[in-house]
Amino acid sequence: MSEKNQYIEKANARIAQWNAEIDKMKARADEAEADAKIEYQKQLSEMRSQRDEAEARLAEIRSASDAAWKDMKSGFDKAWDNISSAFTNAASRYK
Repeated sequence: MSEKNQYIEKANARIAQWNAEIDKMKARADEAEADAKIEYQKQLSEMRSQRDEAEARLAEIRSASDAAWKDMKSGFDKAWDNISSAFTNAASRYK
């Protein structure tokens, strides 16, 4: 398996973890009282937005040639770290 494919698989696994966290947050929101439900919905929206941005970035990597992806990797790593941090912060507010 190429380095690019390994990288994509690792990113896909992280997105799958985020999807599981979103599902847990949604279950909590469904059980919450009205005021808390509004806050949960805001957090869910933020988490989904971060996940969607990560998926869009990953799509760029998938479509890049092997040579081009290496040039894109450092920029993607930085963006991924920012997205991951924002997602984690949004998720941690209501654990």
